[in-house]
Amino acid sequence: MTPEDLGYAPMTLDQAWRRSLAEHPGLARLDAGMLLLHVLGRNPHERAWLLSHGNDPLPATTLQQFETLCARRRDQVPLAYLLGRTEFYGLPLLITNHVLDPRDDTETLVDWALSLMPDDAALEVIDLGTGSGAIALALQHQRPRARVWGVDQSPEALAVARQNGEALGLPVHWLAGNWLTSIPADQRFALIVSNPPYIPAEDPHMPALRHEPRQALVSGTDGLDDIRCLVRQAPGHLRPGGWLLLEHGHDQSTAVQDLLRQAGFEDVQSRPDLAGIPRCTGGRWLGMK
Repeated sequence: MTPEDLGYAPMTLDQAWRRSLAEHPGLARLDAGMLLLHVLGRNPHERAWLLSHGNDPLPATTLQQFETLCARRRDQVPLAYLLGRTEFYGLPLLITNHVLDPRDDTETLVDWALSLMPDDAALEVIDLGTGSGAIALALQHQRPRARVWGVDQSPEALAVARQNGEALGLPVHWLAGNWLTSIPADQRFALIVSNPPYIPAEDPHMPALRHEPRQALVSGTDGLDDIRCLVRQAPGHLRPGGWLLLEHGHDQSTAVQDLLRQAGFEDVQSRPDLAGIPRCTGGRWLGMK
């Protein structure tokens, strides 16, 4: 029996929205509104609809779902996990807790990669540690003639990436593997991109990221173990003149530049994110001297 069956008046959408903010201090008003739209089966970005329907009744069962989601968001569960979706580089993506919620900062990596990919060139490009497939799908969408690969060692992550590729109708070639170890020895790429794990194991920010897959975040004591591996492996799979582009932490650009130069890469440089922080570093492989 529901509260409505007992004669209680249902709460309105506006009342539920306001109560969620009162009961969950720190919960962003925008996040609460998106969650409310989600449980109503509407697009989470239809804020204008929500504002114009504030007096509509909210069924008790839907209210319970909404309150549960608000509590989880207050516990720092990423909004994308609660909604089951997000948007990256203009593409709608399925998101689960087996993959990272793609950050806006990662669009810096995509922008740089696209600048190295002529519109009409059928280049071979690979995204290592693809997760939800966000980077690979963005590149494939923007450069339809390219042959884009997406690699991940997590079967659950690859399943999400494949679903996203099928939903978007983008022909990315998905492959299970640990970085480049599963790539045929004679396969060469014009461009290798990756947003690898780069957080030190004891980083104080890790508790706030506890709901995201640790294996996609942490990389040794200094956060550079996986980047070292990629820098070591990449020359064996790059065409002469090919680029390796890596996303990294806010304070790691100098260390990543040093690793690339020591490995023999040329034109080593970094690119800033929207906040002006060096977020990606890359270099061009001309071949052994």
